Amino acid sequence: MVRGLVNKLVSRSLNVAGKWQQQQLRRLNIHEYQGAELMSKYGINVPKGVAAGSVEEVRKAIQDVFPKENELVVKSQILAGGRGLGTFKSGLKGGVHIVKTDQVEEIAGKMLGQILVTKQTGPQGKVVSKVYLCEKMSLVNEMYFAITLDRTSAGPIIVACSKGGTSIEDLAEKFPDMIIKVPIDVFQGISDEDAAKVVDGLALKGADRNASIEQVKKLYKLFCECDCTLLEINPLAETSDNQLIAADAKLNFDDNAAFRQKHIFALRDPTQEDPREVAAAKADLNYIGLDGEIGCMVNGAGLAMATMDIIKLHGGTPANFLDVGGNASENQVVEAFKILTADDKVKAILVNIFGGIMKCDVIASGIVNAAKEVSLKVPVVVRLEGTNVDQGKRILKESGMALTTADDLDDAAEKAVKALSGSC
Repeated sequence: MVRGLVNKLVSRSLNVAGKWQQQQLRRLNIHEYQGAELMSKYGINVPKGVAAGSVEEVRKAIQDVFPKENELVVKSQILAGGRGLGTFKSGLKGGVHIVKTDQVEEIAGKMLGQILVTKQTGPQGKVVSKVYLCEKMSLVNEMYFAITLDRTSAGPIIVACSKGGTSIEDLAEKFPDMIIKVPIDVFQGISDEDAAKVVDGLALKGADRNASIEQVKKLYKLFCECDCTLLEINPLAETSDNQLIAADAKLNFDDNAAFRQKHIFALRDPTQEDPREVAAAKADLNYIGLDGEIGCMVNGAGLAMATMDIIKLHGGTPANFLDVGGNASENQVVEAFKILTADDKVKAILVNIFGGIMKCDVIASGIVNAAKEVSLKVPVVVRLEGTNVDQGKRILKESGMALTTADDLDDAAEKAVKALSGSC
């Protein structure tokens, strides 16, 4: 339920004009093996495991870490859920396999360097650069556990369920009474009573109650001290020797905390992110890549959303959400154009600027310089209004560039859509 909620509110996939869209993530997402290592540092029980990026590393890990294991779990590492039910473009079914130790190298070799497609990656999939080798544990009871931020209680909330290891969204829909929700007072922190509510709601079969309460408190400590926005374990499991163990790990972190969580943010894997969004982040631009044909450069999130809507109204599809903000420099405008024009799907660009803090002449100079620097090959429609608008329009007019100006947003969107067919 928490993952489903977060997916809807934070990283949901959009479907515009029947095409897959992936919305930019506003928080750091790390791999499962990295999350397990972090949990272990906080005293949380996790399976013994090691990540490997090549068949040679897999072979060495088996020799050094798992010399006596008969079976191992091989997990592909991508920043998306649904790996177990995913399919590689090579044809291999499943991104998680339990195999005999002598088969680990073979299955890992079939995963590494291949593209895994899951329900969360979209049809393009993601490349598997590492696999996570874990000991196979005897799990006798699988549960669900998560901590996230709750608007209603204005603080962290623990969400748990006595059944896990499967889609928590489906369980929440069919058996809502099974879901445990324990809001935590952000000022007081988690109490023994709070942790006990969670543990009792999980209906443990054999794990020690007091030890389990301590595990819940350690998970909450990690969540707060590491500035998490989501900590999800599915399954949180009991083993045959009555241990409570985090058999899976999904952790997200608040990007605003990067300055004080440098060791965690050093774990970022840009190869798993949209390269356009990586470039935008470096230029301090707010960018979300979509799959349309009209690239948008706007100042202000609300105006950007309105621009995308009116493009759709006129029969076009937006290729992105790009907000240059209110204090963008000329260089940032140039970088924005580089990002837009690097997208092969972009067949026209619509610039929609309302100059308040952002000055129209700065945007205009940036547009002209960008057009010269990137050798624009697609039509550009520009609508400017607000501070220094006359200077901005004069700069565009005197530039000698083939730029189409528009009087208002409706006119701009109509011209951008017509530009796709060359009739602008």
